[in-house]
Amino acid sequence: MSTQKEKKEGETKVKSKETSKEKAIKDTVVESSPEELIQVEKDKYLRLFAEFENYKKRTTKERIELYKTAGQDIMLSLLPVLDDFDRGLAEIKKVKDKELLKGVKLINDKFLGVLTQKGLEAVKAQAGDAFDADIHEAITQIPSPSKDLKGKIIDVIEKGYKLGDKIIRYPKVVIGE
Repeated sequence: MSTQKEKKEGETKVKSKETSKEKAIKDTVVESSPEELIQVEKDKYLRLFAEFENYKKRTTKERIELYKTAGQDIMLSLLPVLDDFDRGLAEIKKVKDKELLKGVKLINDKFLGVLTQKGLEAVKAQAGDAFDADIHEAITQIPSPSKDLKGKIIDVIEKGYKLGDKIIRYPKVVIGE
């Protein structure tokens, strides 16, 4: 019994404290002029509106980025197939079977066309280009055959690709030292 009375008394004290705080806030609000109240509410509204606009911009940007790179996993899994096509074409050219070369080249071009439509793009790297660590991945360094190739790409081991603006596989290159 005594515990129930103590709980009720405690609740009454909390309510009285809250009401005294509310009264203090109301007193300060009443003391403010209507123009000041309007200015305070206008400031709150502008801040809330700006925060909401920033939220909309951020989510829109995130959504666009997600759409651009949504197929990244699929593209990464298809890149080895693209590499196999390149190696197959190189071997078929050695055999000099024109009809077989024509058929495989047609399939390769169609496959590459579909991937290009989805945003895949080859990263350009050729022998003689300057090495850039932001774009290329150096596999090894070998003594350069000439002074002109020092610090430059000597051979491209594996092509690199980017999806939109993001590089999803860096070209693997050999550079001269």
